[in-house]
Amino acid sequence: MSNYIFTSESVSMGHPDKVSDQVSDGILDALLAQDPLSRVACETLCTTDFVCLAGEITSNAKVDYAAIARKVIDEIGYNSDDLGFNAKTCEIDVRLHSQSSDIAMGVDRDGAGDQGLMFGYACHQTEEFMPVPIALSHRILNRLTEARQKGEVNWLRPDSKSQVSVEFEGSRPVGVSAVVISTQHAESVSQKEISDFAIEQIIKDVVPAEFLSDKTKYHINPTGQFIIGGPHGDCGLTGRKIIVDTYGGWGRHGGGAFSGKDSTKVDRSAAYMARYVAKNIVAAGLATECEVQLAYAIGVAEPVSVRVDTFGSAEVDESKIEAAVREIFPLTPKGIIETLDLRRPIFQKTAWGGHFGRNDPDFTWESTNKASALREAVGLGSEVPQTEFVMS
Repeated sequence: MSNYIFTSESVSMGHPDKVSDQVSDGILDALLAQDPLSRVACETLCTTDFVCLAGEITSNAKVDYAAIARKVIDEIGYNSDDLGFNAKTCEIDVRLHSQSSDIAMGVDRDGAGDQGLMFGYACHQTEEFMPVPIALSHRILNRLTEARQKGEVNWLRPDSKSQVSVEFEGSRPVGVSAVVISTQHAESVSQKEISDFAIEQIIKDVVPAEFLSDKTKYHINPTGQFIIGGPHGDCGLTGRKIIVDTYGGWGRHGGGAFSGKDSTKVDRSAAYMARYVAKNIVAAGLATECEVQLAYAIGVAEPVSVRVDTFGSAEVDESKIEAAVREIFPLTPKGIIETLDLRRPIFQKTAWGGHFGRNDPDFTWESTNKASALREAVGLGSEVPQTEFVMS
């Protein structure tokens, strides 16, 4: 049994790329609220006091794109000239136009909005059905964001990152070897105060004590300070944090980003469905980990391939699981949209903290309501065993 270390990262809602993702999804939500059939592919670039919106939108909705962008940016916390990026005064350039008629022709027939391959993953490592490294990275930043928004300290600023390195013995996580937190802060605070707060009030609050030891290394703002951040410190672009959005590098990724896209784009909707399928397979007790691949051709409704990989952990032959998946889960774009109810304005909140492993009823792809049907379909009866998680 080999030992190794695996590392994943997460970034906060104030990270410049995540600012862009949230603006793009905020615009998507505004359009869906008025016209659920809106076709949207909205990209955002943000830098020092400047935002550019570009892409393709076909919708009957009437919205003020610049006003939506300002509202999202303000909610994130960029509302002061001191931060180099101010929702109230930043310049916004809108370069949006209608969707290509060539693409629309295929989508109108309920086909996929593009070709591509999408992966979904789930495992029993954590109660989120996510790998430990990405689950802990998200938990750390969620806690850090909570501390900023509640005003537990007055020096935290919106931009931050976390990174967690986890030791494994074979497939079992046994401890955390290193934690990195880089958080934007006011000029007045000392690095010792930041470090003490990050370790004692953030990391130790969310990482189980048994995973930490005197050998765990903490790197808090390792450059020495992080005053200049957000879009003022680094240009942000929609779709540049696809590994943070998914499984932290543990599961494979097809390459397509999610934010700013309506659900006729299988980059988003099929990735959600693949997660839904994989999570239900693990929740059903059919495997302790599972990766699902779906692939599509533009304008074609049915996937060109469906693959279930349980990495040798399946309780029954994988071919039986694949057959059950095709029987139980509708895998056309139309079927996915209807099953997961993806024409609602729910997407801005997906754009930070990860699209998977979230306990929110709007995240329908996180439901395990097909576990019983899967067990029955493969001949194991309908009673679902309780999942035993490696880390709570």
